[in-house]
Amino acid sequence: MNIIEKTDDEILAMAAPLWRNLVRYSNEGKYGDFSRNFSSSLARAMDQVAAGHQFAHSELARSLSDQFDTLGIIRRGEHVTVLFRQRSTKKPGEWLGRLVLGYEDGQLRIFGASIF
Repeated sequence: MNIIEKTDDEILAMAAPLWRNLVRYSNEGKYGDFSRNFSSSLARAMDQVAAGHQFAHSELARSLSDQFDTLGIIRRGEHVTVLFRQRSTKKPGEWLGRLVLGYEDGQLRIFGASIF
């Protein structure tokens, strides 16, 4: 089944735990755990040294709140993009979280993740 055929509730049931894990492992600086659900293309594109540097030097990447709100879902091709309102435990304000999900070899995978 193509992920875009799933209902919003089904997509959110899959996306929320993945986002929660990304937040947790970002805060802990655990790149291996952070990237464990990445698609093979995303894993190849991510430079582990650069990501480790980001974890070590980004206050935001190490202080994400475990509280977030879902803003919406965008369906396109074989992927869905789930948008989150993300907050920090140390920095005032709100950020836009983006999680791109799809299937690779029958397994749910993360094809993109970022905070703006």
